[in-house]
Amino acid sequence: MPKIVNVETAIPPYCVKQAEAAIFAENLFSESFRDIKRLMPVFQNGDIEARHFVHDLEWFKRTRSFQEKNDSFISNAVELGTEAVRKCIENSPSVDYENIDAIITVCSTGLATPSLEARIMNNLPFPEQVKRIPIWGLGCAGGASGLSRAYEYCLAFPKANVLVLTVELCSLTFQHGDRSKSNLIGTSLFADGTACTLVCGDDSPVLKVVNRPLPAIFGTQSTTMKNSLDVMGWDVKDDGLFVVFSKDIPAIVESWLKPNVEKLLMHYDLSLGDIKHFIAHPGGKKVLDAYGSSLGLDPKLLDSSREILRRFGNMSSATIQYVLKDHLTKAAQPGEIGLGVALGPGFSSELLLMRWE
Repeated sequence: MPKIVNVETAIPPYCVKQAEAAIFAENLFSESFRDIKRLMPVFQNGDIEARHFVHDLEWFKRTRSFQEKNDSFISNAVELGTEAVRKCIENSPSVDYENIDAIITVCSTGLATPSLEARIMNNLPFPEQVKRIPIWGLGCAGGASGLSRAYEYCLAFPKANVLVLTVELCSLTFQHGDRSKSNLIGTSLFADGTACTLVCGDDSPVLKVVNRPLPAIFGTQSTTMKNSLDVMGWDVKDDGLFVVFSKDIPAIVESWLKPNVEKLLMHYDLSLGDIKHFIAHPGGKKVLDAYGSSLGLDPKLLDSSREILRRFGNMSSATIQYVLKDHLTKAAQPGEIGLGVALGPGFSSELLLMRWE
């Protein structure tokens, strides 16, 4: 089965403590909410201590046009994406730019045509024949979906080496003039981040020089809930992307996720008790709590997701790859089963089953 060999990240330059972000938001939203003090605990109660942005807070204190934000998105996404790809290749055994067969680029927070990987390929010595597979619009589910698509590519081409690049600059979707509660919650939660993962097919020469257990993907499942377009996503308006963020998401997770997970597990004669590694996109504290209560998981299985949320916030599609990177640093025994979970617009879920081999 195709294996995950390495994950590397590129962290934006400005680290903003949650207390700083709370002061910024209170000053901005106080004119619109008489009860702003009552709403501010969302910053303290979300289990986030810091986030990283491509600009400092001063940059967000005035209105920015859609073009200005998107121009910043392209320049910063290419810079961070180049760094993540370079680190992933340089820190993977027996891998060079010449033996990368495809790049899957996942993003939902900015627009670029030509897409980001075409621009990044001008910065790094890739061959001209690399296949480009951009995926846009899957939001927080995109990182897991990119890994699923890389798995399928490697099944079709067992010698292939595929990069999955996630680039999300959520801060650049911030709407200075939007005084909705959804925007306030987004201001407390979302962050910028970039990650690159190397997935190799069974017959890739790269796997011959690896001498440690690696997670092999052996099953995936995509599920989209009908008539749920208003749960999560963007409203695209003249000023850019306006967040759609339903307060019902944790309740939806509680009732909807477990049947989907059990359906996938049953297909492989597995149960929730077989899961030793839970690689979950941390959409927020309430979403992580809903994972635990819905699936009846040992709380320790959520430690990595909670730690990434605490240190980096919600970086949309990139976040699950940060969690995956953390899991790769931990001891794992051959045969142990892992489950990757991410939820996104649609409303949808992307699930991956892995076995350390």
